[in-house]
Amino acid sequence: MNPAILLPAASYEFTTIQKVSGAGPAVQASDQLAAEEPLEIRVGYEEAGQRRHRTLSVTMRTPGHDEELAAGFLLTEGFIRSKADLLGIIPCPDVRKAEEAGNVVRAELASHVKVDFAALERHFYTSSSCGVCGKTSIDAVRMATCPTLPATGPHLAYAVVHQLPERLRAAQAGFEQTGGQHAAALFSPTGELLLLREDVGRHNALDKLIGAMLLANQLPLHQHVLLVSGRVSFELVQKAAAAGIGVLAAVGAPSSLAVQAAESFGMTVLGFVRQQRFNIYCGGWRLANAR
Repeated sequence: MNPAILLPAASYEFTTIQKVSGAGPAVQASDQLAAEEPLEIRVGYEEAGQRRHRTLSVTMRTPGHDEELAAGFLLTEGFIRSKADLLGIIPCPDVRKAEEAGNVVRAELASHVKVDFAALERHFYTSSSCGVCGKTSIDAVRMATCPTLPATGPHLAYAVVHQLPERLRAAQAGFEQTGGQHAAALFSPTGELLLLREDVGRHNALDKLIGAMLLANQLPLHQHVLLVSGRVSFELVQKAAAAGIGVLAAVGAPSSLAVQAAESFGMTVLGFVRQQRFNIYCGGWRLANAR
């Protein structure tokens, strides 16, 4: 797959700002902001021999690659396990309000997929500001979506890791225009950029990336390397593990629970990957130059 670096027009908006430099007067200028709008994800499913539809989630995202976002969300949150569970994803045709147009998608699930709506409240995890309960949450995630990763690689040279941030940054069209989008990028073990997705939400960027690979029938991603532009949270580790990604690298730092989860899944986590430096938090055996 070729790197996706074209920026959809809907992913940014123009605004007028006042720019201040030093002690000089404020100067009016035009600026671009990363667009942020709600996306409602609905599902179509089989129940008692009838086709039913229901809202599953509403997430704030940057418009663009919405089908991929929905697909990635369904996989990384454990609602589906493969492309075979998904009949298709379409812009929802029955929106009632003008402002909903373009902001609602419906994923049609295969008849064998059962969604436990009563368990949704227990299924979703709160944000890091609210906290989750370490071991219990990790065990629940592993049981739902994350089998232990195979101990077969990928193996990386230090030099390849050092190259990743520059290649990520060069392909970040959204960040280049707005300065306000996170990125998730997939690389080969030799450092080739395979795919990149951006969004105002770091979780959405990763869901878009994983969703694209799911729809292309490319999962699991056992021999790929993931680089994210910010920090590594527990949820990013969970999503990466659900896609079978063995190496998760980040420009920022991981949280303690993220490292604990990654160790449990057999994942390699690299942090502060920048300026020819990085830290190995777990899974160092995948680094070819590690001693």
